[in-house]
Amino acid sequence: MKNILQRMTEHPLIFDGAMGTMIYSKGVFINTCYEHLCVTNPKLIAGIHQEYADAGADVIETNSFGANRIKLQGHGLADQLEAINRASVKLAREAAGEHALVAGSVGPILKSGQVFLDSQTDELASVFHEQLAILADEGVDFFMLETFTHIQEAQLAAQIAKQLGVPVFVSVTVSKEGETAKGCKLEQLIQILEADSNVDGIGLNCGVGPAAAYSNAERALPHTTKPFVIMANAGLPQEVDGRMIYMASPEYFTEYAKRMIELGVRGVGGCCGTTPADIDIMAKNIKSMTGVKQHVAIASHVEQTAPKVDVIPMADKCGFAAKLARGEKVTSVEITPPRSIDLQPMLDKCQICKDAGIDAINIPDGPRASARISPMVAALAVERDVGIETVLHYCCRDRNLIGMQSDLLGGYAGGLRNYLIITGDPPKLGDYPDSTAVFDVDAVGLTQVVTNLNHGMDVGGNPINPPTGILIGVGANPCAVEPERELQHYMNKINAGAEYSITQPIFDPDALLRFMDSAEAKGGNIPVVAGVWPLVSFRNAEFLANEVPGVEVPDSILERMSHAKTKEDGRKLGIEIAREICDRISDRAAGFQVSAPFGIVDLALQVLE
Repeated sequence: MKNILQRMTEHPLIFDGAMGTMIYSKGVFINTCYEHLCVTNPKLIAGIHQEYADAGADVIETNSFGANRIKLQGHGLADQLEAINRASVKLAREAAGEHALVAGSVGPILKSGQVFLDSQTDELASVFHEQLAILADEGVDFFMLETFTHIQEAQLAAQIAKQLGVPVFVSVTVSKEGETAKGCKLEQLIQILEADSNVDGIGLNCGVGPAAAYSNAERALPHTTKPFVIMANAGLPQEVDGRMIYMASPEYFTEYAKRMIELGVRGVGGCCGTTPADIDIMAKNIKSMTGVKQHVAIASHVEQTAPKVDVIPMADKCGFAAKLARGEKVTSVEITPPRSIDLQPMLDKCQICKDAGIDAINIPDGPRASARISPMVAALAVERDVGIETVLHYCCRDRNLIGMQSDLLGGYAGGLRNYLIITGDPPKLGDYPDSTAVFDVDAVGLTQVVTNLNHGMDVGGNPINPPTGILIGVGANPCAVEPERELQHYMNKINAGAEYSITQPIFDPDALLRFMDSAEAKGGNIPVVAGVWPLVSFRNAEFLANEVPGVEVPDSILERMSHAKTKEDGRKLGIEIAREICDRISDRAAGFQVSAPFGIVDLALQVLE
C-alpha cells in the first residue's frame, strides 16, 4: 500500500469523523475513559470505525487520542497504557481493511491554558515516546498529532515521532480569528511547522465549524508547501434539552469541504459533532470531483484514418452558432424544466422570449441535483412547439459513457444542435440523498466524446457516418477559488474541442476580463457568453454568495442590495446592476445568458432590453 504522502500527491483523502461524539451518542457517560473502551468494549469502537469505513473514509484514526500515561493516570489506568494503544490500532486496522490507512491519533499532554515550560521537556518527551513507540510497533501508517495549541509541545512530539520511521502530521487548533488560546497567530504556527523537518504534513482540527475552518485554510495555505488536512467541527453546537447538539447539516459540511479541496487542501475529515452521515455525503461528493475521481480516458479520434466524412463547419450547425461565428452578440434566457409532466407553462415562457427576439432558451440539466422533467424532452418540445433554438445542458453525473453517447446521437437525430457540456452537481447536494453519481468522465472527457462524434467516430473509434454537427459549449468559472486550476481546466476543454463557453453568473466584471485575458494569452480564443443573474433582493444576493458553488458576489453589490427595502426596489436595483455588468463587458463578451430568477422571464428580458 502506498504511504499517505504518495497517496496525497495523487488525490485528496477523506479522513473519518468524531469518535467522542459517536461514543457519547451510544450512551456512554462523559466521565468514562473513552480510550479504555478499546479494551473493555472493543465491539463498540470497532463498530464506529466500521461505520466510518463504510461511509468512504480513506483514513481511520485510532481511538488513542488521550491514551498517554499522564491522562490515563487520571482514570487510574496507567497500567493499561500498552494494552489500550495496541488494541486501538488493531481495531482501526480491522475496519480499514486493505484500502484505508490507519492514523495513530495522539493528542497533547498540556491543556490549552497551561504554559509550556522548558523544565517539562524531558518528562513530556518520555510520555510521548512511550505512547508513540507502541503505536508505531503495532503498525500505524502515520501519526496524526492533533488538537495541539502549544507549538513547542507539538514540535517535541513530532521530533520523537519522526525517530520512529513513520510519516508525521501535526494538526493545530485555533479560534475563528486564527489564534490559539495564548494568542499565537495561525500564520506563525504554519511557518514554524513548514520549517520543521520532522513534520511531513500540517493540519487544522477542532475549535471551529466548516465556514471558519475554510477561512483559516485560506490564511494558512500560502505559508506551506506541505500537504494540508482540515478536520472541522460540525458547526457551532446549540443547547437542546441540556445537551450540546451540532445543528449543521451534512450538506452544509460537505459544501465547505469541497471548497477546501478546490483551495488546495489534500485531506478533509470531521472533528467534534461529525458523524458517519457527514463523512458519507462528503466522501461521495468529493470523490466525484474533477481532479479527484479517476475518469475514463477518452482518446481523440479526430486524426484517425477512417472513411472520409464531411465535418460540419461551426457556422452551419445552427442559427446560434452562425451568429457566434459572425461575431454577432447572442442572447439566451435560462428556463428550468418543470417538476411536473405539464410543459405548457414552460412553453409559454419560451414563446415570450421568442417574441422578444431572444436567440435561444438555455435549459439546465437537474439544477442543484434535483429531479425534473427530462431536459432533453423539454428541449425537443421547445424547438418543436415554439420554434426557438435551445442550449441544452448535458452533464456527466447520471449516465455512463454508453448512455451519454446514445443520448447525444438521439438528441441530434431529433433536431438538437447546441449542447452545453458540464460535469454536473453531485446528487448529494440535491433532494435525493441515497442516489449515486456515475461520472465516467468529466466535462473535458465528454467534450472529447462530442468532438469525436462530430468527426465521425464514436468512443471506441468506430465510424459514424454521417457525423453529428453539435455546437460544443462548455462552462467557465472566472471567479473560481483556484484561478490557475480553473484556467487549466478551461484550456483542457478548449483543447478537447469546445467551440464557445458560457460563464457562471458574473457579478465582478473585472474578474471575467482577467479570466479572458489569461485564457487568450494561452490561446483560448473561443467566444465567451457571459452569464448574468438579475438579483431580486438582498436575501437572494446573500444566498448566491454563500450557498451556490462557483458564484461570487462582491461585498459592494451586497451592500447595494441591502438598501432595497421592498420587493419592487430589490428587483429594480437587481436589473440595474445586471445592466451595468452587461455594459462593462459588452465589448468583450460574445453575448449574454440571462437567468430568469424564480422563473420570472420578464426580469431577464428587462436586462436585455
